[in-house]
Amino acid sequence: MAIKLVAIDLDDTLLDARHRISEQCITDIRRVRNKGIHVTLATGRMYQATLPYARQLALDIPLIAYQGALVKSSYSGEVFYYQTIATELALELLIMLKQSGVSCYLYCNDTLYLEELNDDARYYARVTNIKPCVVPRLEDTLQLYAATEIMVVTNEPEDTDKIEACLTSRYGSKLHITRFKDRNLELMDSRATKANALEVIASHYNIKREEVMAIGDGYNDLPMIKWAGIGVAMGNAPDIVKAAADYITLSNEEEGVSEALRRFILVGDGD
Repeated sequence: MAIKLVAIDLDDTLLDARHRISEQCITDIRRVRNKGIHVTLATGRMYQATLPYARQLALDIPLIAYQGALVKSSYSGEVFYYQTIATELALELLIMLKQSGVSCYLYCNDTLYLEELNDDARYYARVTNIKPCVVPRLEDTLQLYAATEIMVVTNEPEDTDKIEACLTSRYGSKLHITRFKDRNLELMDSRATKANALEVIASHYNIKREEVMAIGDGYNDLPMIKWAGIGVAMGNAPDIVKAAADYITLSNEEEGVSEALRRFILVGDGD
């Protein structure tokens, strides 16, 4: 079937190492849209950190943020899908993680909350152009807002392995747990996946699963890569992501998104 909807991850997929979209990718995405094909962004980033890229690409469409916890229109602000962590569970997780001696970030109401502005938080704020909100206790924030996501930041990958195993064993049916890089874990409601979010957008436009292409590089992209009719893994993706994909394109530094769009949608169009 012809592709009618394309979902593209941001970091290490559409964005290069300097967190920019290449002119070639911008041009090819525009060419895809000129064919009447919908293009959306599907990212683990906050909605407000996703919006500038959507505006750069002139995408007037529901965007997938927070690994699929939130689907929200880029222009009207209409919310199509929103899954938060139950407050009682979020409180339990924060207490347990603090006792384990790891750092936690809390995402509520499209704002990043933390108790200490450390180097990791400063780096994230600089990359995403987001200003974190430093609070005395994250638990108090949960009395005001529901948690969209909890991020766990450890010192070593080995620590991440242990905590991931513990959380999966104890909360696997309640949480969607995915990795960001080697030392971070992202915790969302079990329904908050890019696949579920992408299905919401496809249904909105009356598009079949077989007519959807998903492009990504990370563990968090696995659900949508497996769900889509054509799942594309970046050349820089881990082996487990490549194994799940229907096609492996070039890396993000080699404009792999453009290569995939040209192979499956723009083939025969010429330059």
